[in-house]
Amino acid sequence: MAPILIMDIDWDKIAEFFTYEIIPSGEKGGFHFDTWMLLLAVLAILITTLILRGIRKVVTRKMDAPNRLKFESVFKFFNYIVYIIVIITVLNSSGVQLTGLLTASAALFVGLGFALQDLFKDIIAGITILTDRSVLVNDVIEMNGKIGRVFEVKLRSTRIVTRDDKILIIPNHLFMSESVYNYTQNHPKTREFVQVGVAYGSDTELVEKILVKCATEQKGILKSPEPFVMFNDFGDSSLNFGIYFFIRDPFTDPRIKSALRFAIDKAFRENEIRIPFPQRDLHIISRSFPDIESDKTSDD
Repeated sequence: MAPILIMDIDWDKIAEFFTYEIIPSGEKGGFHFDTWMLLLAVLAILITTLILRGIRKVVTRKMDAPNRLKFESVFKFFNYIVYIIVIITVLNSSGVQLTGLLTASAALFVGLGFALQDLFKDIIAGITILTDRSVLVNDVIEMNGKIGRVFEVKLRSTRIVTRDDKILIIPNHLFMSESVYNYTQNHPKTREFVQVGVAYGSDTELVEKILVKCATEQKGILKSPEPFVMFNDFGDSSLNFGIYFFIRDPFTDPRIKSALRFAIDKAFRENEIRIPFPQRDLHIISRSFPDIESDKTSDD
């Protein structure tokens, strides 16, 4: 039977590894960063990560998809704050003098502040956005003529997917300086409209009935509140009407309007209601001018 070799553990080597100075303190002492401090910080971060994940799973377990996405966006910022607090607490409890470190790095922080001021503006704006809940995940917003659905809010930027399935990345500070339309903040329903003009002499009551019927039968338009028609104006070549209706998802607005216009055009053709187009009458006036040569001859 082969002998079992028992090796003595070199505790001095282990102690030397844990007390190794990653950042030396220098001759006069002061700030230093040892291996055991790094391992303690990593262990604290891992434990904090597991706890935060557990909290997130427990809280979002019974939430629907939209509310879960909104909560996770806010929870991301909460994670960063917790991590900063944990790291500062661990370093401070390990004997690291943070005051001296911050004082020594003041000039560096000032330089970084000037170089990264746009980044800091985005981060502060991102925190502000989620604090006042002006923009949340699944909100449909419009900025600078672009309409999209928010699917991710990060520290520096907010990402939206547009109606043509393109990703638009918006720096967060623009939400503080630009006008933003939030279609779904108060409730998911929005009022939309389609305008149409009919020829003078058309039966306006019949036009109203047709427009309401088309809107009521159109898929995607809510039955309550009911669609209604407004006689908007007497145009140059048409009587201008508008059919107003409510939809639940403004992101699909163009498709619903397009389908409604098809239905209106078909109904107008069946009822012989004409949609005019601008026309202009051109009058040509012909003038006869006397023959200059003949006038000269007669004068001679």
